[in-house]
Amino acid sequence: MKYKQVEDKVILENTKDFNIEQILECGQCFRFYKISQGHYIIVAKGKVLKILQTDESIIFYPSSIEEFNNLWIYYFDLNRDYDIIKRCLAAKDKHLFNAINYAPGIRILNQDPWECLISFIISQNKQIPHIKQVVNNISKMFGRYICTIDDTDFFSFPSVEELSQAKEEDIRACKAGFRAPYILDACKKIKNGEVDLDKLKLLPYEEAKEILLKIKGVGPKIADCVLLFSLGKREAFPVDVWIKRIMEHFYFNRELSANEIRDFAKNYFGDLAGIAQQYLFYYGRQLKIGK
Repeated sequence: MKYKQVEDKVILENTKDFNIEQILECGQCFRFYKISQGHYIIVAKGKVLKILQTDESIIFYPSSIEEFNNLWIYYFDLNRDYDIIKRCLAAKDKHLFNAINYAPGIRILNQDPWECLISFIISQNKQIPHIKQVVNNISKMFGRYICTIDDTDFFSFPSVEELSQAKEEDIRACKAGFRAPYILDACKKIKNGEVDLDKLKLLPYEEAKEILLKIKGVGPKIADCVLLFSLGKREAFPVDVWIKRIMEHFYFNRELSANEIRDFAKNYFGDLAGIAQQYLFYYGRQLKIGK
């Protein structure tokens, strides 16, 4: 991986294993804004970052080498060799082969666990534009102002302490609906130490999942999303309506329960189940497979 700093930009030599549109549009995160083709704004880690991808390079700005090394390499999982992962998964079957060739630039982000947890609690029974709106509303009401770009104000996602100050009606005012008490329960359990997100990274997958399931409104799918997208558990395999249809279409030709699909994924994809899920999810949703 070769990169350099030019003024307030860090320029990464283009890689076949990085496509910013595929990374952001595959359902794993919600705080991004499309400027134009291959050009995005993201809000993460208390920062606002623009990413511009061209045929020759990927430009991260404003940023410095120090910030890039300390924040964005880990966030974008840039130290992981996705070429090896793709070759391993593509050899499994034609479905994964086709899915990987369709979107070879997907990477799993390493998001903030707290923001990821609340975002996926919000995601229940909502479309992505609505999820983004609610997350933005909560950030604007309870978070910290970061900057203004083209007349748009950007705010950090509130910390546990900041969001714990909210009342249920405040969170409902952010359009969270029935999810408001779930968000408050997450605040309570994390603040009192019943759920320690940092320690979950060190626990085995199944044990970490059981702890997340203690939070009201967190079922197996949300727990797996948090484990996969923020806690480094690449074996987690979130099953939503889309991935259920896709798996049934490709691998079973019949209806199965979410548990049966998760068990199959664990045995078939192994430790790379979560990465396989993202390739299949993006491919299947874009082509409306199984719908």
